Amino acid sequence: MINEKTLNGVDLHAALKKYFGFSQFKGLQEEVIKQILQNKNCFVIMPTGGGKSLCYQLPALMKPGTAIVVSPLIALMKNQVDAIRGVSSEHGIAHVLNSSLNKTEIKQVKQDITNGITKLLYVAPESLTKEENVEFLRSVQVSFVAVDEAHCISEWGHDFRPEYRNLKSIVARLGDNIPIVGLTATATPKVQEDIVKNLGIHDAVLFKASFNRPNLFYEVRTKTENVEGDIIRFVKQNQGKSGIIYCLSRKKVAELAQVLQVNGISAVPYHAGFDAKTRSKYQDMFLMEDVDVVVATIAFGMGIDKPDVRFVIHHDIPKSIESYYQETGRAGRDGGEGHCLAFYSYKDIEKLEKFMSGKPVAEQEIGNALLQEVVAYAETSMSRRKFMLHYFGEEFDEVDGEGADMDDNTRNPKQKEEAKEDVLKLLKVVRGTSEKFKSKEVVCALRGKSNAIISSHKTNEKDFFGIGSDKDKSHWMALVRQVLVAGLLKKEIEQYGVIHLTEHGEEFLKNPSSFMMTKDHVYNAENDNAIVGAAKTGGVADTRLLKQLKDLRKAQANKLGVPPFVVFQDPSLEDMALKYPISLEELLNVHGVGEGKAKKYGKPFLEFISQYVAENEIIRPDDLVVKSTGANSGLKLYIIQNVDRKLPLTDIASAKGIEIDTLLKEMEQIVFSGTKLNLSYWIDEVLDEDQQEEIHDYFLEAETDDLEAAMTEFDGEYEDEELRLYRLKFISEVAN
Repeated sequence: MINEKTLNGVDLHAALKKYFGFSQFKGLQEEVIKQILQNKNCFVIMPTGGGKSLCYQLPALMKPGTAIVVSPLIALMKNQVDAIRGVSSEHGIAHVLNSSLNKTEIKQVKQDITNGITKLLYVAPESLTKEENVEFLRSVQVSFVAVDEAHCISEWGHDFRPEYRNLKSIVARLGDNIPIVGLTATATPKVQEDIVKNLGIHDAVLFKASFNRPNLFYEVRTKTENVEGDIIRFVKQNQGKSGIIYCLSRKKVAELAQVLQVNGISAVPYHAGFDAKTRSKYQDMFLMEDVDVVVATIAFGMGIDKPDVRFVIHHDIPKSIESYYQETGRAGRDGGEGHCLAFYSYKDIEKLEKFMSGKPVAEQEIGNALLQEVVAYAETSMSRRKFMLHYFGEEFDEVDGEGADMDDNTRNPKQKEEAKEDVLKLLKVVRGTSEKFKSKEVVCALRGKSNAIISSHKTNEKDFFGIGSDKDKSHWMALVRQVLVAGLLKKEIEQYGVIHLTEHGEEFLKNPSSFMMTKDHVYNAENDNAIVGAAKTGGVADTRLLKQLKDLRKAQANKLGVPPFVVFQDPSLEDMALKYPISLEELLNVHGVGEGKAKKYGKPFLEFISQYVAENEIIRPDDLVVKSTGANSGLKLYIIQNVDRKLPLTDIASAKGIEIDTLLKEMEQIVFSGTKLNLSYWIDEVLDEDQQEEIHDYFLEAETDDLEAAMTEFDGEYEDEELRLYRLKFISEVAN
C-alpha cells in the first residue's frame, strides 16, 4: 500500500520531475494519479491536449508490475513508446505487442516483462484477445489496465471498434481485481454511460475536465463550387502558419493537395491508402515544418502532437460533432490562436445519408441521429461554443464564459425574436404526446403533418395537432434546438433522441416568461448552388464593380440580341469583381470562362475593368487566381470527342463509371466556358419539336438561366434533367 506521504503530493511531484521533467501537474492529472495509485477504477474524460496519457504513464512507472495500455492505433502506440523510452535509460521500459512484431521481438518483449523491466505494455485490442497473450499475461504481475480512446467501445462514439467490446471479459481473465482506467478525449453523456457499462466500472471515480477550448475560433461558411478558391485565399491569408485540411475521401485529398501545390502552397496529402513509409514521410514533413499544410482524411491526427497547428479546415462536414470536436482539437494545443473553419452544404449531408443507406438499420439510425446534430451545429445561429459544450453535457455562459466571443455567430449576432408563445406550443405538444416522440415527430405534430408514427399513436386526433401550422419546419427545428440548450427540454439517453420535459420546462408551462429565439442561418438551394459567390463567402467581391459589370453585360446582350446570362453568367462576373482581370490570359482564370467565351465576349469587359482599376488605383490580387491542375481535362476531352461521335450520353457516363448527374455537370463546365457541344441528336430523343421550341423561347426571353426559375415557370411539366439538357443546347447554339 502506498503511504500517505506519497499521496499528499510530495513524492508525486518528485516522480513527475524525475521522469518527465515537469514541476507542475496540469488540471486533474494529480487527482487521477492518486486514485490509480490506490488501485481504484477510474474514468477520465479529458480533451485533446489536456495531458491524458501522463495520467496512466506516471503511475505505471511508480507501481510494481506492468501496466497494459489498450490503444487502437499502431502509429499512436509507437509515438508513446518512443516518448517513454526517452525518459528512461532502460530501452525495455515500454513495449508494443502487436501484429507488426516478428517472433524474436515478441520473445524479447515477454522476457523484459518477466524480468520486471517493462512498466508499460501497449497492445491493440485484437492482440489482447489472442489466447497465447492472455496466458502469458496471467503469469505476470499486471498493475492496471488503461483503455485509451475508450469511446471506441460505444456505437455512439465517433470511432466505434467492435473488438473493444470484449475488453471487460479479457481483463477479468488476466487476474482478480485488476483496476481499469478508461480514458477518452470526447464523450457525450450517452457515450460515457456506454463506456462505464461495457468496461464494467460502475464504481469508477469520474474525472471530467472542461471541454471548452477558449483559444479556438469556430466558423462555418457556405460551401460553394469554388470551395478550392476559398481555401486557397484563407491559407494565403495565413501564410507560414501550420494547418490541417480534412476531406472525407482519399480522392478529394489527392486532388486538393495538388491544387494547393499548383497555387504555390507547400502542402502534402495524407491518407490510409499510402504505404507506411510514405505516410511516415509526409507526417514528418509536417511535424518538422518542411511543409505548412497537410490535406488529410481522418486517418491523420490521432496522437499527432504538434502544438502550433494554427488552423483546421473541414472541406467536408464530418459525420458527428464528436469527430468535429476531436479534429478541431488539433489546433492551438499550445494555447495560441486556432481557427476552425468548416464548409457546409446540405448536399454533403445528403451524400453521407446515401452512403449510410447500405448499412444495418441500427447503424443507420445511430448515424442519422449523429448527422442531424451536425446539421444543427452548422445551421444554428446561437453561440457555437455553447451549442457544442451543451452537446457534451456542459453548461456555458455565452456572455462571460471564457472564449465567449470566439465564433462567427457571436461576432456577427443574428436577429432575435420573441418566441414565448411558440415555446408554450412546443412544450404542450411534447407533454400531449406523452413524451414519446423525437424532435422530427414533435415538429410534424405541431405542423399538423401526419406520418406512420403519428397515426399509430392517434396524435392526429388530438386537439393540439397542427397548432403550429403557421410556421415552417425549419422554424420549429431551430426552436427545438434552442429550447434543448436552454434546458426546458432534454433528450433521453437510453432511447436516444426521445424528447422529455425538464423541471425547468414544467415551470415554464406554469409561469411563461420571455424567450428570445435566434433566427437560423438559411442554407437554401440557391445558396447551395452558387457556383462561386465571392460575395457570399470569405472573399468579398467589389460590389460597385460587380454592378457596373452587370450593366455592361446587359448592354452587350441587347446589342447581340441574346439573354444576359449567355454573355457571362453571374458567378463569372462575381469572380471578375474579385480578380480584376485585364488581359485575355487572366480572363481565362476566371470561373466559367473558357477560350471560346473569352475571345467572343471578353474584349469590352477587359477594357472596362482595366479603366476601372486605373481610375480607382486598385492593387490587383495576383494570388487570387486559382490555377487548375488540369486533372479533369482528360474526361472533358473524352466527352467532347464522344458527343461529336453522337454516342448516347448513358454510354459515355457508364464508360467513365460516373452518374448522369456528374456527366451533366462536366458538360455544363464545358459549355459554360465557351466550347460548343452539339447535343441535338440526344435531345431529339428526349423532347419533341414543340417542347424544344417552348423551352427555347423561354430561355430567349429569360433574365436568368436559373433552373429553379424555369421549373417554376413550367410548373413541373419538365424534369430537371430535361431542362438542364436543353439549357446546354441553347447556350451552345446561341452563345458559343
